[in-house]
Amino acid sequence: MGSIFKYCLFDLMRSKWAITYTLFYFVSCSALLYFSNSPSNAVASLMNIVLFITPLVSLLLGIIYFYQNRDFAELLLSQPIKRNAYFLGNYLGLSTSLVLSLLVGFGIPCIVFGTYELIEELGVLILSGVMLTLVFSGMALLLTLYNENRIKGFGYAILAWLFFAVIYDGLFLVALFWFNDYPLEKFALAATILNPMDLSRVMILLQLDLSALLGFTGASFRHFFGSYTGFFVSLGSIMLWIFVPLWALLKKGNSKDF
Repeated sequence: MGSIFKYCLFDLMRSKWAITYTLFYFVSCSALLYFSNSPSNAVASLMNIVLFITPLVSLLLGIIYFYQNRDFAELLLSQPIKRNAYFLGNYLGLSTSLVLSLLVGFGIPCIVFGTYELIEELGVLILSGVMLTLVFSGMALLLTLYNENRIKGFGYAILAWLFFAVIYDGLFLVALFWFNDYPLEKFALAATILNPMDLSRVMILLQLDLSALLGFTGASFRHFFGSYTGFFVSLGSIMLWIFVPLWALLKKGNSKDF
């Protein structure tokens, strides 16, 4: 697994995708921190970028990389190599390269413009970005295993991103409108746990203490669990989102007929 991980990591780090991804976060973070009046406002703006761009890039890059290396995968799996080692090595290589790009893109501006308050708030944002990377990298590799056709794989990846980023919130608002006469706090908590992007958003806003941006789900987390407890509940929930796709990936990889 170690050799596969190193190959995948170094191959991805040399790609134009990784360089462009790093530069995008570096430029965005530097510009917002330089021109913003307060660190909290800058982090709130960066939050929207991380929540939407990180899952999309993780899905697309994972889809592209695995489809491009499909022939290489068939060659390796014809050798006496454990399938779990191969798929786990690819997952770790993909996610690690994206995480390093995120850390470099945010880390350099944080050092340049760094204050204690900024480092603390930006650290929560980086943690959320890392979690989303791990979640959607696993989803990307899982989609490629379930879909031989590349067009279908890309289509399902875009659909998954649209569902978690846009459609899910729309369905949630419709449900709140239909059942507004009923107590919805527990429903809101359950609905938040079922969306990793919402979990990350709540986790960030609970730490930034931006009550105007918390929304109904974030307010429910604060009311039931308090700020710190809500943070750890959301963190534990998103950890499940990391391990479930990874478990499904390894299970499907063991039974996949190449």
